Amino acid sequence: MLSDDHRTIDFFTKDALPVPRVTPAEAERIAAEHLGITARAQSLGSQQDANFLLHADDGTPAAILKIANPAFGAAEIDAQDAAADLIASARPELRIATVLRRPDGSPQRATVETGSGPAVARLLRYLPGGTLSGPRHLSPTTVAAMGTIVGKVSTALRDFRHPGLDRVLQWDLQHADRVVAKLAGHVDQPDRRAAVQAATAEAWAHVQKVASALPSQAVHLDLTDDNLIRCPGTHPPVPGGVIDFGDVTTSWAVGELAVSLSSMLHHDGIEPHNVLSAVRAFHAVRPLSLEEAEAVWPLVVLRAAVLVVSGRQQAAVDEDNDYAKAALDREWLIFEQATRLPLPVMSSLVRDATGMADVPNRTPQVDAPERPLLRGLGAGDITLLDLSADADAMDHGAWMDAGTEARLVASALADGAAAVATHYAQARLTRAQVLSEVSTATVPTGIDLWLGRDVLVQAPAEGRVLTAAPGRVDLTHGTQVLSLSFPSAVQPAVSAGATVEVGEDIAHLTSGTSLHVALHATDGPAVPRLVRPEYAAGWLALTADPAPLLGLPADSGRPSATMDLLHRRDAVFATVQGHYYANPPRIERGWRHHLLSTDGRAYLDMVNNVTLLGHAHPRVEQAVTKQLRRLNTNSRFHYASVVEFTERLADLFPDSLDTVFLVNSGSEAVDLGLRLAIGASGRHDVVALREAYHGWTYASDAVSTSLQDNPNALATRPGWVHTVDSPNSYRGRHRGADAARYAPEAVAVIDELAAAGHPAGAFICETFYGNAGGVALPDGYLAEVYAAVRRHGGLTVADEVQVGYGRLGHWFWGFEQQQVVPDIVCVAKAMGNGHPLGAVVTSKEIAERYRDQGYFFSSTGGSPVSSVVGLTVLDTLRDEGLQTNAVRVGGHLKHRLEALADRYGIIGAVHGSGLYLGLELVRNRTTLEPATEETAELCDRMLDLGVVVQPTGDHLNILKIKPPLCVDTAAADFFADMLELAFAQLGHAHTR
Repeated sequence: MLSDDHRTIDFFTKDALPVPRVTPAEAERIAAEHLGITARAQSLGSQQDANFLLHADDGTPAAILKIANPAFGAAEIDAQDAAADLIASARPELRIATVLRRPDGSPQRATVETGSGPAVARLLRYLPGGTLSGPRHLSPTTVAAMGTIVGKVSTALRDFRHPGLDRVLQWDLQHADRVVAKLAGHVDQPDRRAAVQAATAEAWAHVQKVASALPSQAVHLDLTDDNLIRCPGTHPPVPGGVIDFGDVTTSWAVGELAVSLSSMLHHDGIEPHNVLSAVRAFHAVRPLSLEEAEAVWPLVVLRAAVLVVSGRQQAAVDEDNDYAKAALDREWLIFEQATRLPLPVMSSLVRDATGMADVPNRTPQVDAPERPLLRGLGAGDITLLDLSADADAMDHGAWMDAGTEARLVASALADGAAAVATHYAQARLTRAQVLSEVSTATVPTGIDLWLGRDVLVQAPAEGRVLTAAPGRVDLTHGTQVLSLSFPSAVQPAVSAGATVEVGEDIAHLTSGTSLHVALHATDGPAVPRLVRPEYAAGWLALTADPAPLLGLPADSGRPSATMDLLHRRDAVFATVQGHYYANPPRIERGWRHHLLSTDGRAYLDMVNNVTLLGHAHPRVEQAVTKQLRRLNTNSRFHYASVVEFTERLADLFPDSLDTVFLVNSGSEAVDLGLRLAIGASGRHDVVALREAYHGWTYASDAVSTSLQDNPNALATRPGWVHTVDSPNSYRGRHRGADAARYAPEAVAVIDELAAAGHPAGAFICETFYGNAGGVALPDGYLAEVYAAVRRHGGLTVADEVQVGYGRLGHWFWGFEQQQVVPDIVCVAKAMGNGHPLGAVVTSKEIAERYRDQGYFFSSTGGSPVSSVVGLTVLDTLRDEGLQTNAVRVGGHLKHRLEALADRYGIIGAVHGSGLYLGLELVRNRTTLEPATEETAELCDRMLDLGVVVQPTGDHLNILKIKPPLCVDTAAADFFADMLELAFAQLGHAHTR
């Protein structure tokens, strides 16, 4: 030991480190008498120190009073303060809780008497913003930010040296095995104690394999959710500050990351795979070596074990320490999550996250064997069963049928296949589960075979039999284990412990028998037949493709990595054409109201108003296929379908709207609608609503003033476009009953334009305010405005692109809700169920005036295929009663959402009708401050929970809820349930 002035702690010489006994009153006295600050003291929790928040007379936080554990000497305190100062200097972008200093530059600290003996007290800088403590879900942004900060602190401390760092702390993972051995007796449940001891032994053995290659340096060693301070006002919470340097020491540098990762594992909805973004972020700042990557997860397990045993010891010896007692459950949860998957799996995932996936630790792939595994069965006799997202066999929702695999196998065998085999590592959509808050195990780690003839299983190479039992044989195959599973009625021809020669009989399998073949590492954990996609990379690294043993080529069967494909997209596809989500799943299949990723994750689609009937509707598919076999050309040719479709479409409108133009999109429809109005009226000025979106063409963009679609929309619109107030009865200038004022104000603008010699040739708006999240226009609004426009010789254009076609449920067209008839109606989206199809419907008189501008022609607008699609959509919409379904399911869903609004204050309003709904999120129901960032975080969390939903509105604070009209009550309930779960996990306040 050093002298008293330079002594440092050795945990193993202490029985316990109880928190110094200091009351708030005593803390106030210490602050006043020894540190020169008069303040009110509020006790803060701590494992081993006494911490107080000091408030000034006006109630504002003034400083943190930290009274160190008496076991810590002055040298250790010096080291802590020096480390904090160093990081603050090296990383000025971070806020650091440095020691406050007197005018002469000396630190504000003193040795004081406590009920536990003399201790060092000092004042530290208070960092506003709050910690990340608590069960609140951590978003990917937050997790990554934590990893970044840990990387920055690690690099800042890399060369820091100080005598006070020479400590032996119970939190130093270099001593984790000894700490667990010393304290495990405090875990009074025998099963838990055994689990902690076993996990510690395994993790310690893994670390020791690379320990000599792990660099050591000064470390903070406590960069946890308790000690990372969020930047004030950030949503989701983003850390930007660091407190509590009490555990500063010299240790393995990678332990800094492991400690932080472990602290994330108790948060709601966080699984081990969720923290890998922190690993990537850390690696980007401070690159990990291969040995450190191998050590990361074993150290996470060791940290979790130390937390469990230390927490229980602290609670036992420090009975008044409520902070320690409150942490017991979350510490056990951290341990459970840390040990949720085998260490080799998590280590493989860490390597994958850091770009080290191809290091030699992976199980080597196999070559063609000396003898095939199945005697008398060649590669040409085996039919491969494709169960991927690209497989035609998955069409028409076949992947949802529990009997699909058996049906496909039986069909292939009936067609003469000697055997049917699945692909290794290719996600099997037949194992996907819809309406599930977590992904299901879909990725196979081996191959399944079904036999259509008797075969003999033989040894493909010399090996030793590890297991031989009814229905199972395991034998060595080079450096790997070959596992064979078959019906339990089959007795193997070999016995455990025997050595088999090449070609030696292993088992006789009869026609109709199934066989599972897998290759995995000799010393690895037991590998499940199917694994969840988030963990597939980790499990597959421990396996090999057994296809060569069957005479088949090795082929992972896995599609191109999602992020690789995204990079390719960005390289050639203009990035201004954005995509949902920062890290989107790769979606290659849909069915009804479900979307399927290539790794077999099923999502509920609550946003896709383009596919009115549902994804991959067979009736549309059959109609398109049939027409493509016959003819598809431009609309100047004479054929029946274009006539039949336009007749049907016109019949859906009031009698005055009897003439149809066909185009390819909503943007084109609006553009054409405006040209018709301007041409027919002879007036070039247009009046539009603010905060609306109508399209991307020159004219449709000119009248779009949504700031989210074009931040410069109001400043850059041409002079012929004039705007009136958004008639939003919820957050507009006039709310509730006062919304009746919008129409007279719009009329006044229209009258003023006419008086100034610029009468409006057209007025355009959505008939149900879609961009605002499905807000109905005030009653009578369109009747008053339309009358004013027409009084001055203008025409009215209704944008029904989003809300039309029965989506509102009670009305087929939005203008019906307003009890008006427009002069021109623009339609698209739902018309083609995903096929590019749009229309403008008007009167014959207005349509004929277009001749003054020339002729109109759209090459594929109204093509034979487009016309057939349009007819089929109308037929199906009618025959399947989808508008009625919008009323029924939409009403049920709106009721569920309104019930959520009663419970969660962040929900400001539930807008809309039928299956065109909007859930508006606000930070304050009085000020209506939009919860923009919270909405984005909610959408990301909902994706994790299996729901695709997106924001809309000028503030992007409204969930747009526009699912295919085939959505059912079960799906609506799942959506509402996941919303409630997400609100709770994200820490939104319950109003009751």
